[in-house]
Amino acid sequence: MIDNNILDSLSKNQLIELLNIYSKNLIAMDGVWFQAVEKSIGMDNAMNYDCEVWKIFSVVEAKRIKEFLKLDDKPGLIGLEKALNYRYNSSVNSYDIKYIDNSLIYRIIDCRVQTARKRKNMEYHPCKSAGIIEYSEFAKTIDDRIECECLSCFPDIKDKTCCCSWKFTLKK
Repeated sequence: MIDNNILDSLSKNQLIELLNIYSKNLIAMDGVWFQAVEKSIGMDNAMNYDCEVWKIFSVVEAKRIKEFLKLDDKPGLIGLEKALNYRYNSSVNSYDIKYIDNSLIYRIIDCRVQTARKRKNMEYHPCKSAGIIEYSEFAKTIDDRIECECLSCFPDIKDKTCCCSWKFTLKK
């Protein structure tokens, strides 16, 4: 039997480096999977599958992060802010979070997915439809009172200073 406690022997810096590798690997796996489906059945059909994947994955991810952070049942926007910092891609995508008029604004400044597609001379991933599902489901799982609105996301870019932008508001 193999002892898989190998992580116990790693330093903090090695663990951080490994976390970044795992994050990049997960993004790469998602991209490779999506590109294979896109090549096989076309962008529109691939997006349908992508939306289904994000509907499930976002809930699973949010539940695990919520438990890890020991967030209350209804932690509000402060809890969502904490949880967004622990998403699978948070260590490898640059982003910012700010509050405007009682809403949380989350912007991904540099997106590894879009950067990779650009590098491969591919058209940008039309991620708005999947992003709406991804961020809405994640936020609702953290606190079911939170609503999500897309401010800017390909192909509907309204803010050229970032790759995408999302607004989260606590329902009254």
